[in-house]
Amino acid sequence: MYPRALVMCVTLLFAVPSTPQTTGSAVAAAFNDAHVLQAIVVSGEQPGPELWKVYKGEHVMWVLGTLTPVPKRMLWQSHKVEAVIAQSQEVLLGGSVTMKSGKGIFATLLLVPSMLGARNNPEKESLAEVVPAAMYARWLVLKHKYLGQNRTVEKRRPIFAAYDLYEKAIAKSGLSNAGVVTKVVKKTAKRHDIPVTVPLVKITLKDPKGMIKEFKKSSLDDVECFAKTLQHLESDLETMKDRANAWATGDTALLQELSYTDQVRTCVTAVLDASAFEGEDFAALPERVKAEWLKAAEAALSKNKSTFAALPMRELVDSDGYLAALREKGYRVEIPEQQAEP
Repeated sequence: MYPRALVMCVTLLFAVPSTPQTTGSAVAAAFNDAHVLQAIVVSGEQPGPELWKVYKGEHVMWVLGTLTPVPKRMLWQSHKVEAVIAQSQEVLLGGSVTMKSGKGIFATLLLVPSMLGARNNPEKESLAEVVPAAMYARWLVLKHKYLGQNRTVEKRRPIFAAYDLYEKAIAKSGLSNAGVVTKVVKKTAKRHDIPVTVPLVKITLKDPKGMIKEFKKSSLDDVECFAKTLQHLESDLETMKDRANAWATGDTALLQELSYTDQVRTCVTAVLDASAFEGEDFAALPERVKAEWLKAAEAALSKNKSTFAALPMRELVDSDGYLAALREKGYRVEIPEQQAEP
């Protein structure tokens, strides 16, 4: 997954009329195809995952893989992580993106009301008018289950309708997108006076008002994002629960086995490829963030005997993830043993 900060930046930046009739048989078929969710999500005190290690000689970087969503009612036992942070010389968090206008960040914040107005379809079309009928029938099933009688969402662009649906589905499935790691890590670092590094990519928007105006009237290639979100919720909620449980209980082997594919890359790309952003080089952001993080990680491994880092779990296990990049550079990466406890 792209760094969550990038997704949130894109969401903030941008972040029924006559509806064609859907046949009863189409809706019934969609209901029959919907998965019944029965997996139990763990709760109570949980240890969380073991730490990975990256070595440069005698210097070590301890890496905690973070995850969203996680079990809503779990309490993370963070004492092991707090102990590692306490004996480290630096904490390294995931990369982030900051955006501002040429007149400063406050001028950019004043544009938020206009940004939010860009969430609806540019020609005031309904959702049913911009996605295929069969796809819309599947949407109705999931909307009924997770959003109820929400009429406002029917005016949204597909990407933003998908975002609303995903957030509600996660919440109603015993999961939470609220991070459980960063707050603890920052608090522990502050208590022990450990410096915290957040690699930043800074972007100055040349003409934010013009960009938003262009975005409001332009179409997005976001039907694929919408489709993948529906598919994700229809078929992968059980995997998300398994993954959340594995993170909570520290099941290292299962965390490595489960797929980390999701719809986020497709959705973010749909926004970044919009004509409104031509010349802003948004498409290169993920690689720029990765490059900044790797530079900070190599600097930390060179100067610190012990560094603590937190990264999305997929960056630890994917073949093109951040730790794979460090391994390619010659660093030794040590995968934790699976815990013996049940």
